[in-house]
Amino acid sequence: MSYNYDPELAKMLALLPDTPLTIDNPEQARANFVELVASMSSDLDRTGVSVENRLIPGPAGAPEVPVRIYTPEGVSAPVPGILQIHGGGFVIGNLDGEQGTCFALCRGLGVVIVSVDYRLAPETPYPGALEDCYAALQWTSGNSAELKIDPARLAVFGQSAGGGLAAAVALLARDRDGPALCFQYLGIPELDDRLQTASMRQYVDTPMWNRPNAELSWDYYLGDQYQRGADDVPYHAAPARAEDLSGLPPAYINTMEFDPLRDEGVEYALKLMRAGVATELHSFPGTFHGSSLFTGAQVSRRESREMFTVLQRGLKIED
Repeated sequence: MSYNYDPELAKMLALLPDTPLTIDNPEQARANFVELVASMSSDLDRTGVSVENRLIPGPAGAPEVPVRIYTPEGVSAPVPGILQIHGGGFVIGNLDGEQGTCFALCRGLGVVIVSVDYRLAPETPYPGALEDCYAALQWTSGNSAELKIDPARLAVFGQSAGGGLAAAVALLARDRDGPALCFQYLGIPELDDRLQTASMRQYVDTPMWNRPNAELSWDYYLGDQYQRGADDVPYHAAPARAEDLSGLPPAYINTMEFDPLRDEGVEYALKLMRAGVATELHSFPGTFHGSSLFTGAQVSRRESREMFTVLQRGLKIED
């Protein structure tokens, strides 16, 4: 199927290998991801930021959780904090893959970022990844003084599967009366295991992400305990299933035009609005899932500028 991609993105997309991204072999997909990250990380701007890797307490009975802490150099007074959750379809991804975004946000906004390396599926199905992320939220909030974070200005941030996990963390924090979040940034979020939206049915061959990958992703994440699309899948696994979204922090959601995840992101934003949650929604035309990796395209630059703007507002950072 042909798609009316943004002209700049179309030119860049033509330079990619013909072999589509797939997660049918998780080990191979992870190896390919590591190779891709290495090729993109050689010229990262690391100035103005100190970085620390730590192991923090995990969920009860589970291993410790690796986190990477990004702190603006010279910070003294408490500043806003972000719990950052990586993407990768619940199957791939690691701390290194998020470095570019974390360095840029830490330096550009003057915030402390705690990036969490949760356990991956299919080896660790739901709720392993979510509980790791929630444990990281609890630790970040509980150690806010040491981290120089203002606990009243703590946000959760994720893209793709990370966006879905960020939404689930916000729900879990509400339901468990956990740490207060002031904002949730849900970029191109993966939210709905039912795969019944129009965009999910239509986009079966789009780059970076498509329906076949989505099916595998949810099968891996839900494991043997739940079946994708069944009535008993809990909303903490698939936030689109939540009936009550009241009491959640203000949100920003973006979606890409030719992304199978587009409609579930739009519908989740509408549900948040109907629940009285202050929500901003932006769908970028001519784009596809992960097209922001092509940073030179004008639409990708607009998306990046908007990310900084909405986080500045959500974290109450003065100009």
